[in-house]
Amino acid sequence: MAARMRKTHQEDVRAKIQASQLINVLQDHALGITEELPASRLKAIEILLKKSLPDLSQLQAEVTGANGSPLVVQVIRYADDPTPE
Repeated sequence: MAARMRKTHQEDVRAKIQASQLINVLQDHALGITEELPASRLKAIEILLKKSLPDLSQLQAEVTGANGSPLVVQVIRYADDPTPE
């Protein structure tokens, strides 16, 4: 049998499965599928998800043109095409 390339693969997969289970609990609660969740359980889920998933609200992307100049977007519609047929 071939040796594993990444030793932590199994732990990564396990963490992703656990995070998805927490998300499923929250989703079912939000959709009214499950009963009311105690505030302590909601807080525990929030803490665990913050530890296992990146906070995407902190990510910022800036798109610039050549040499850092502002990006210029030009929209050309078919009806605006100046070439005659």
